[in-house]
Amino acid sequence: MRLAVLGAVSALVLAACSPEPAAPAARAAPSEPAPVLGGVDLGQPLRALGTEPFWGVDLTGTELVYAGADRPEQRAPQPAPMVQGTTATYEAKTGTGATISLMLAATECSDGMSDRTYPLSAIVKIGDETLTGCAASTAAIMSRGESGSMADAPQPPA
Repeated sequence: MRLAVLGAVSALVLAACSPEPAAPAARAAPSEPAPVLGGVDLGQPLRALGTEPFWGVDLTGTELVYAGADRPEQRAPQPAPMVQGTTATYEAKTGTGATISLMLAATECSDGMSDRTYPLSAIVKIGDETLTGCAASTAAIMSRGESGSMADAPQPPA
């Protein structure tokens, strides 16, 4: 009998000293879908480009990469866009400490050198230079020729 009482008391003491079982992990809230601007999913890789002088900014999903004719390539971590109405702005500091700002607007745009039309216009500010051009998803730019719309193909309803 004493052995049974001693076993029960030991079990109670151990239970009182052991940590409480961990609560089930709370489910992470579903992430917000990426904003869409001018029919372009801002969560996908994007390319902004311009002529006279030639320049480009690639938004890879992790980096913002600026390059241009006679200009050194500069990289920065890609920030989330600040979306207000029909514009989206990305602002970052490059590895050299330069501030780069890319503003996209949902207005159709022509690069002036080809027969392409883009769904977004772009303004890049880096240092004291301001450059203007156009933008679209990288997939649309890479999959089309030198003429026509660079807009993404409409997705079928889910």
